[in-house]
Amino acid sequence: MEGGHEDSSWEGYVDWRNRPALRGRRGGMLAASFVLVAEVLENLAYLANASNLVLYLSKYMHLSPSKSANNVTNFMGTAFLLALLGGFLSDAFFTTYHIYLISALIEFLGLIILTMQARTPSLKPPECNPSSTPSIPCQEVGGGKAAMLFIGLYLVALGVGGIKGSLPTHGAEQFDQNTPQGRKQRSTFFNYFVFCLSCGALIAVTFVVWVEDNKGWEWGFAIATIAILLSIPIFLAGSTFYRIKIPFGSPITTICKVLVAAMLNSCMSSSPSNAIANLATSPCHQTEASEEAEQNAKQSEQQPDQLPTESLKFLNRAVVNKPAHPALECSVRQVEEVKIVLKILPIFACTIILNCCLAQLSTFSVEQAATMNTKLGSLKIPPASLPVFPVVFIMILAPVYDHFIIPFARRVTKTEMGITHLQRIGIGLFLSIIAMAVAALVEIKRKRVATDSGRLDSTNPLPITFFWIALQYLFLGSADLFTLAGLLEFFFTEAPSSMRSLATSLSWVSLAMGYYLSSVIVSMVNNVTDDSGHKPWLSGHTINHYHLERFYWLMCLLSSLNFLHYLFWAMRYKYRSAGARK
Repeated sequence: MEGGHEDSSWEGYVDWRNRPALRGRRGGMLAASFVLVAEVLENLAYLANASNLVLYLSKYMHLSPSKSANNVTNFMGTAFLLALLGGFLSDAFFTTYHIYLISALIEFLGLIILTMQARTPSLKPPECNPSSTPSIPCQEVGGGKAAMLFIGLYLVALGVGGIKGSLPTHGAEQFDQNTPQGRKQRSTFFNYFVFCLSCGALIAVTFVVWVEDNKGWEWGFAIATIAILLSIPIFLAGSTFYRIKIPFGSPITTICKVLVAAMLNSCMSSSPSNAIANLATSPCHQTEASEEAEQNAKQSEQQPDQLPTESLKFLNRAVVNKPAHPALECSVRQVEEVKIVLKILPIFACTIILNCCLAQLSTFSVEQAATMNTKLGSLKIPPASLPVFPVVFIMILAPVYDHFIIPFARRVTKTEMGITHLQRIGIGLFLSIIAMAVAALVEIKRKRVATDSGRLDSTNPLPITFFWIALQYLFLGSADLFTLAGLLEFFFTEAPSSMRSLATSLSWVSLAMGYYLSSVIVSMVNNVTDDSGHKPWLSGHTINHYHLERFYWLMCLLSSLNFLHYLFWAMRYKYRSAGARK
């Protein structure tokens, strides 16, 4: 700490003009509030189209239900996977401040392309009506029209990825992690970050989806374009309050260098007289010094090399006295940083199945709801507006969690956190098991109604309310709240300061892997069930002919096995962040 002087500078941080960031003038909740407002608009722009995209691709681009579902999951998966690129660039070369602005402009460009295509009939496949002329198949989008569609979509994905990889880290960096008050405010920020995600989603899945279904998709894309454009000046308005972390250099280079050095030195060292022999007896008291060195950039740089810790001992070979090549010379601090990253990877891997379950909300769940009675009194609810249920629930639960549940848990447990990050993630994973079981039971009921009413091949709404589908949305929405907020804070607090953006982006990469895995599982299920001599589970003229309930039971089983896998790693994990240890 800089002696507590209000105008002393934050070491390792600058302001937007690249001058030293002063304490008392930069950072804090006011600076983070601009980030939260920008996130409302950014998520509105993204989800306004992603939540309804499966219907746009099938109705206007004439793709089959399975192709539409896979294209949506691939698009959303790519967007979240590119968060890794945004996080890497934020840590290595640019800042979270600049990456957000660049990414927002890229997303804006992609949305302009999509708006132009939706507005111009000549840029879309010819309209058709398969119910009136079933002998004439609809023409699937192709050629230059398909190119324009996917260029627009993946420019949006690139922009979304950059924003997701930089914005939450930029907001969290506004708080002083060396004080209990700063850590509590940072925890509140992550809770309200998920709250703001939901605010943007609420507008997207209600107002914007209604506009798309009733006024035209060109208007929906236009609203999304305006939203992302407005987020830029709002984000810039907070420039005078931000403290911006100076990039430390490429974290991926550090990780690769330590891993390569450890492997090469392991092959080359055979004498017990070298440094490795002495590392095995290194005192454990060095661990605390190493952890304390991560508290901020200056401390990390000034901390002299200590003896490495005993965990993941194979990496200690990276710091032998004579490296295989001068470029592979590593410090103990770098070795310990890589160890931290490797330790959090199993937690990351255990959340992928949950996000695979969440992917169903944008695909099969929307198609299920489209077959049901979506009227609420005299008002007809668009199927893509179903996420309103988990969104509203998250908006209610997030403040309750932050202002009531956490303070109560802190008093009961006598700890700073109250509920640990890993406990919160575990609750979300358990809720996903319940969600998939509920989804399977609801699908059984929906198909029974379709069979009993003789409407398996009919396009008319089934005599069953869409509120049944809302049950799986509620459970999965709750799971998403617990897991996403827990993951964001877990990765940010546990990762080395030089790798925070990259580590935090793993939360979004987990979403990406979940969406990709969903596509893989759908294809595998169809291939396996087709090869068995039976009709593929996820194939048919309409979704009424799918065996979707069996698919949901499969996801329930995979979620249960994944939860047990998570418990194995979570119970063995040792926190390194100050707040988590108290």
